[in-house]
Amino acid sequence: MLQMLQKYWFYLITLFSVIALASALIAEYYFDLQPCAMCLKQREPYYIIIAGFILVMILKWQDKIWFYVGVQIVSIYGLFYSLWHVGIENKILAGPSSCSGGLNISTNTSSLKEQIISKAVINCEEVAWSIFGLSAATMNSLLLFLIFIINAIYITKIYGSKKEKDN
Repeated sequence: MLQMLQKYWFYLITLFSVIALASALIAEYYFDLQPCAMCLKQREPYYIIIAGFILVMILKWQDKIWFYVGVQIVSIYGLFYSLWHVGIENKILAGPSSCSGGLNISTNTSSLKEQIISKAVINCEEVAWSIFGLSAATMNSLLLFLIFIINAIYITKIYGSKKEKDN
């Protein structure tokens, strides 16, 4: 199993990314579940991974270390947003102003109008859907954490052993 994972890890990362994005897009366009600002930020790592995969395939790079390093970086980026979103959903953390929140009290009607117009339609605190009690943000956090850990092990095992062989 471990050897198969090592052999196909490059493709599995991309497959996980395609499945995550496809799930989000199906939920949005087929089931009409509109994403909040945080949900949209959480999709970015998957777009980057897929773009990196395509770039590596087009350029036919044999050594994919930069792809794996990039996966680590975008996994951290994605984990930041997904864990923040989980915190917002559980009312542990505050969301950005573009995500949720009420109106600031003001006597200026133009200020109130501007706040109403710029207010997010989808509130990040509300869980649009969940399965087995896990929100989409929570599942995304788990997937990104899994990708991060397995990718770190892969980099250490494959590229660490190459370094040892070179010495």
